[in-house]
Amino acid sequence: MTLAAGIDSGAAAALVVSALAIMGSPGPATISLTALGSTYGVRRSLPYLGGIVAGTAAVLLAVATGLTATLLAVPALRFVVLSLSVAYIAWLAYRVATAPPLVARTTTSPVPAFVGGAVLGVTNPKAWVAIAAVFAGATLSKSAGADAATKVAVLTGMIVVINAAWLAAGAALAPVLSDARRARAVNVALAAALVAATVVEVVR
Repeated sequence: MTLAAGIDSGAAAALVVSALAIMGSPGPATISLTALGSTYGVRRSLPYLGGIVAGTAAVLLAVATGLTATLLAVPALRFVVLSLSVAYIAWLAYRVATAPPLVARTTTSPVPAFVGGAVLGVTNPKAWVAIAAVFAGATLSKSAGADAATKVAVLTGMIVVINAAWLAAGAALAPVLSDARRARAVNVALAAALVAATVVEVVR
């Protein structure tokens, strides 16, 4: 079955499923959103979410325009990207692990902002690999232009949905974190998971 501009609906559905499985799996960006959601709540974490979405969308555009292979083939650039990612995630993990429990938190407590999310979105090793794999995994149209444009539109929507879902999942943990000791344990566990996910992506 085809949609407007000769888009194959079956291939489009397969693209969505692939995006959910590959892009939606745990990684540095998604785990950081879960951590911030549980630590600061959805409303205060929205700027960071916006940064993650913007940064990841930039990666998507790099993949769509063919820049990905060129960028990742330059060893010095790859080293810079990985170094920025590791440094930012280490700082973010520290912030999460040492965040005060909900009962001691105030509305003035600093929250990682849009710029931080954008930096992680762009330097997230998993984003480059996952988006490239999903983008190349299906052909939606015989027209190269329509194929690329549709993939960008669909995957941009998936980036928003997937990351918002992880943030909401983290926020759902907030009600059980009123106890200071429990909150500290969860924060440390999420920080450790964030570091572990980053290490896995870097050593691949």
